[in-house]
Amino acid sequence: LRSFPSVFPDDPFDKPPCRGCSSYLTEPYVKCAECGPPPFLLCLQCFTRGFEYKKHQSDHTYEIMTSDFPVLDPNWTAQEEMSLLEAVMDCGFGNWQDVANQMCTKSKEECEKHYMKHFINNPLFASTLLNLKQAEEAQHNETAIPFHSADDPPRPTFDSLLSRDMAGYMPARADFEFDNYAEWDLRDIDFVEDDSDILHALKIAVVDIYHSRLKERQRRKKIIRDHGLINLRKFQILERRYPKEVQDLYETMRRFARILGPVEHDKFIESHALEFELRREIKRLQEYRAAGITNFCSARTYDHLKKSRDEERLKRTMLSEVLQYIQDSSACQQWLSRQADIHLQTAPILRRFLSRPTGRRSAPPLNLTGLPGTEKLNEKEKELCQMVRLVPGAYLEYKAALVNECNKQGGLRLAQARALIKIDVNKTRKIYDFLIREGYITKA
Repeated sequence: LRSFPSVFPDDPFDKPPCRGCSSYLTEPYVKCAECGPPPFLLCLQCFTRGFEYKKHQSDHTYEIMTSDFPVLDPNWTAQEEMSLLEAVMDCGFGNWQDVANQMCTKSKEECEKHYMKHFINNPLFASTLLNLKQAEEAQHNETAIPFHSADDPPRPTFDSLLSRDMAGYMPARADFEFDNYAEWDLRDIDFVEDDSDILHALKIAVVDIYHSRLKERQRRKKIIRDHGLINLRKFQILERRYPKEVQDLYETMRRFARILGPVEHDKFIESHALEFELRREIKRLQEYRAAGITNFCSARTYDHLKKSRDEERLKRTMLSEVLQYIQDSSACQQWLSRQADIHLQTAPILRRFLSRPTGRRSAPPLNLTGLPGTEKLNEKEKELCQMVRLVPGAYLEYKAALVNECNKQGGLRLAQARALIKIDVNKTRKIYDFLIREGYITKA
């Protein structure tokens, strides 16, 4: 019985308050059987006037909470049983007069007789405890301890930039350097009897300040551990999976992560990432509707033609600029330098690239002659396998896996495709884009 918490303690301030009037509950009171957790408790006055709050309605089923019932002895109620155990724990075994004085409802002889009969010499309790102990020992002897692999904690150099970003994380101690000098304020404090009231109050205030600094230190450690910020590099890599707009939002909302829990914060970011994607898709569908397109087959044709038009427009723009600057040699030279900067980021790279022959050549297309599975490919798939240098049999397996996953999910993302196909990410992207373009799968 000592393993159960005291539901009905003697101190009225330890009882749960009423949800209606916030008064401390006294037995009997009402518990809603449909609301919770936490339990929805009402006093009899609020229950009789039909109090309702949020999801709780006055017609819900309920339970009457009371301890006025016998458990081990017909003359002892459950409240008295708990009071007896509390009194024995407070006063000590054998001090039956003090136990009776604390209970106020039973005499010294009644307390001693009842406790010895039902809690000491009761064979039922002894056999039950023995069986529980034997079952626990058997479980520990027969069951092996499971092994779970854990990530190796990062070990940044002391006082490095990464160490400071991780709040001074010390992997050998699995601790952080948070307010390390908080104890210095207490080293010279000594409570003596001849202290004045003001000096004593000041010392107590210093101790309270130290406790608040300890709580702040523990709060920061909990935030870092709950949100997985110990491995900062891994956390930053996970952030890069989002588009640029969501990454900016992630950076802005990071300071509010301490308010939400880790799961709620991730749901908040994922919902905004979905919102950005939906807005982009809505804008694309609106463009299709403005062009008079009503089906996806026409949309693919429209995208292909739009890409061709953009390429032609770019070529015409470049040609017009060439014709404009070709009359002036100096202006033409500036234009060529500017184009080199655009494509290769810096002009020195272009000069180094043109001044010496490169030792790396692009791999030739793969020869599919005689390879198994080539006869199952169409011309476009053969061209893809040649350029990507992918064996037809492997391509057919990757294609089947992506198509099946797309049918299950109703759509497929590039990240999901990369998780299914464990090959080079560039090859995965080309296969994914090809299947999207040819209509084998749809983008989620």
